[in-house]
Amino acid sequence: MLSRVADSLYWLSRYIERAENNARILDVNLQVTLDSDHASPAEQRQDWLPILATLEDQTRFTKNGQQVNAQTVCEFVTFSKENPNSILSSVAAARENARTVRDYISSEMWERINALYLWLNSPEARQLYDGSAIDLYRQIVDHAHQFHGTTDATLTQGEGWNFMQAAKYIERADSASRILDLKYHILLPQGEKVGGTVDTIQWQAVLKSCSGFEAFLKLHPGPVTPWNVAQFIILHESFPRSIRFCVDHLDLALHRISGCAASHFSNPAERFSGRLCSDLHYASTQDIFAQGLHQYLENIQERLIEIGSALTKQYCGWIEPAA
Repeated sequence: MLSRVADSLYWLSRYIERAENNARILDVNLQVTLDSDHASPAEQRQDWLPILATLEDQTRFTKNGQQVNAQTVCEFVTFSKENPNSILSSVAAARENARTVRDYISSEMWERINALYLWLNSPEARQLYDGSAIDLYRQIVDHAHQFHGTTDATLTQGEGWNFMQAAKYIERADSASRILDLKYHILLPQGEKVGGTVDTIQWQAVLKSCSGFEAFLKLHPGPVTPWNVAQFIILHESFPRSIRFCVDHLDLALHRISGCAASHFSNPAERFSGRLCSDLHYASTQDIFAQGLHQYLENIQERLIEIGSALTKQYCGWIEPAA
């Protein structure tokens, strides 16, 4: 496979996953803030600054000098063309990468991503956003699910499919770490305490952002505790959006691309992913909280960037910039 094709498939998959994850985060935060009576600028800032911090978009956002509130943050993360990580920019970048490999992907895949791009740029999407942003975000997630399902059902599961799988799971693991780290950036209101009602609602929001709330309750029917949530999102071996599950499948895709046995490595990307797999397999929540949840998740993000950079250098002939 040409490195150009591999690169386009890789970024096509990453950008679609990024758009979906951003929609999930905004959807859940809107639901949480709807239940609060925060109306002052300071309270609005407290509610929405963590979103920018989690997505690492604070610097870009503050360049415009806007106040941090629901309207400005949602607009910036959803429709801003100046923000390369916005949902609209991510879908546009995914579509452009898909366009360059039209002869490799299926026509059904192209139709799905093109339909999403055209819809997001239509007056209908803007009207839906103005009337109910939550409904818009859920439709974006549905479109992403349709694209992933169409890809699995219509694309030959060879090298190209494995590049897309590797990209999807790198982006998904990174997003899961950022969603969990979101709780670190959310300050409890004065007078509230850890384990209180507000704290529990915030941890539930973290689970909902990963579509893991119902799965979590089946395993932990009792109170929602920080260590149980961290164990579920970081270390659960069979939840499809946990960091461990994503890294396991990332490592599997990398070995399928190279043809190297799973117990060995043939390039730096496989070596880095194998190390991360091993660390996650033997980690415990006690170790994670002893190190510090925020510090542990930052380390995970750095290692995922390292894997992505090694992958693109190995197969695409260039070094991926930190994003």
